Amino acid sequence: MAKSVDESDVGIYCYVSSLPGFRAVLKQRYSDFIVNEVDLDGNIVRLTSFDLPPKCSKEEERKASSDQKCFTDEIELFQTLAGEANAKLLKEFLEKVASTVGDELPPIVLAPDSDKSHRTEVHNFFKTNFKFLVTDTVDGEDGNSKCVRIRFSSGKGVKGRGGRKRKDMENSGRKNDIPFDSRGADNWPEERGKFLRFNLYKENKDTHEALGVIGKMLGIQQRSFGFAGTKDKRAITTQRVTVFKLHPERLAALNCRLFGIKVGDFCFLKKGLLLGQLLGNRFTITLRGVVAASVDTINAAADGLGRSGFINYYGLQRFGSGSVPTHSIGAALLRGEWKTAGRKKYKKTGNADLVLSQLPRYLVAERAIIQCLKNCPGNYLQALQGIPRTLRLMYVHSYQSYLWNHAASMRVRKHGTAQVVVGDLVFCKGPISEKVASFESVEPIYEYHDGEDNNSLLDISDVALPEEKIQLVKTINSDDLISGGYTFEDVVLPLPGSRTIYPDNDIAGIYHDISKKDGVSLTESVHGVKEFSITSMTGDYRRVFQRPIDYTWELLTYTDNNESLAKTDVDILVGSKTTDLVTNKSSINTSMDDQVDYPQTRKRGGSDSFMSEDQNGVTAPAECDYSDPKVALKLGFTLPASCYATMAIRELLKSSTLVRKTANT
Repeated sequence: MAKSVDESDVGIYCYVSSLPGFRAVLKQRYSDFIVNEVDLDGNIVRLTSFDLPPKCSKEEERKASSDQKCFTDEIELFQTLAGEANAKLLKEFLEKVASTVGDELPPIVLAPDSDKSHRTEVHNFFKTNFKFLVTDTVDGEDGNSKCVRIRFSSGKGVKGRGGRKRKDMENSGRKNDIPFDSRGADNWPEERGKFLRFNLYKENKDTHEALGVIGKMLGIQQRSFGFAGTKDKRAITTQRVTVFKLHPERLAALNCRLFGIKVGDFCFLKKGLLLGQLLGNRFTITLRGVVAASVDTINAAADGLGRSGFINYYGLQRFGSGSVPTHSIGAALLRGEWKTAGRKKYKKTGNADLVLSQLPRYLVAERAIIQCLKNCPGNYLQALQGIPRTLRLMYVHSYQSYLWNHAASMRVRKHGTAQVVVGDLVFCKGPISEKVASFESVEPIYEYHDGEDNNSLLDISDVALPEEKIQLVKTINSDDLISGGYTFEDVVLPLPGSRTIYPDNDIAGIYHDISKKDGVSLTESVHGVKEFSITSMTGDYRRVFQRPIDYTWELLTYTDNNESLAKTDVDILVGSKTTDLVTNKSSINTSMDDQVDYPQTRKRGGSDSFMSEDQNGVTAPAECDYSDPKVALKLGFTLPASCYATMAIRELLKSSTLVRKTANT
């Protein structure tokens, strides 16, 4: 079995503090990892209500929505045009459209009609009275007659004015990352915002999967939805989503049919959400099976994380979890080795069709490469460019992150975390009188997803923040050291690009040494493909240090591995309670003066001990019965966007956070 990338492979090998860690299990259950988005106003996004928004009763929705009308007058008019049998068929079809909340429906075919002019009248009737239905002419069952077919329109492939397909019209609206505006509902009140915003709660599903399910049930395209950032799959998450001109009753009606997904907190806005429109995320993380030398070790480590913070590394998710790390593919692309990069994602086979039939849909890159090589054998550059743009750009960005991690480790190893040193880069404070480098922060936001079999990547997002902030970066000099105006918390390091500068000390060398070893140039391109060249990328700066915000922790004891140790938004909303817990510490102010009576478990044999040691002196959990209490540490904290909670956990445990695959629970 191929070895997954480990932390040391991507430059993650330092810690902020020298405090000892302890052993614990991360993500034993997906409910142990709860994430709530933090919006641009600093509000934690939670699912708090399933109610429809004010002045949006069911009666109003039925009146406003074109697919909820009874259409009595229209059906009577149609009866005079097409006869009683056809009118009855249409009435039944309209009832199905309303009752299925927009699911795909099989079309209906009217009785054979040999009169072309009469068929034209029928087509025009539907264009005038039923804009959510489309018609065409098909052959009758006998092969000689013609019939009018009626279908429910979900907006797929329907032509608009001027003969342009709606799909083309949708694509043309994607410029400047403007959210896709589907045609939406008719009869939309003018005073109401055109976008419906709702809070999406999901369990053990990634954002794209959840919205894909909702979109299919509503009969709308997945890209109709706007959101600020994708969220982890193996977790319980809540985030904000917008959709154009969708009546909330239709969406709310899905709650009784959705599994592991809930929607609520509906409201109307004038604008839809864009990627990057968030401040960060609030995490509630439960570490199970805690094993430590003593309670003091846990207390000190938990308090230390809040006080000392952690190195702001890019986590393993940034580099994928398959046998071929994404940064190595990025290095091959930067060298212009298209065949090498392509083969890292695709093992050559003589039967491309067979491979495509066996590859899961979530292996987007692999499928794209094989399909292109099938059509154009040997053209690896074209095959690589067949990968969706955001996905193929991720490889080069991953290599930038690889260099950044190594530079951060070298900075901590050589100069520590106590203070700034001459040559460090920092974001400027106060008035600037010296020469500085200006920079627009445009760091891409990525999300990675594990596949069922080989942990391949599914999808990512790569966009600039909607309101790019100009960052002024300066180099620390001796006067700055004397004034004491900057601390280690202000230190930043660059992700290489055409507009970034490097530290004016020995840390700059790590970038060039590693890239030279990889055969990559940071100052010139060896080929003409701009998207695979660092010199054609702006670059970015990232803080080396991060402290968890609004940090709390508490120790719990439990007996059943399947019991929930933290309340989710749905738990709170429906009034359910988690299993009774023995809480050893709550509402912690992270003070070292607070001590806890460490819970004791009983080993088989009767001696009182929480720990046992093997012959090598390694601390291990004692064997225990099902009823023996176990210890968990529950953490709560907020991190800015693009920071990795797993890196905070790593600082706490002083061990790798690589999560091996286990069965979902």
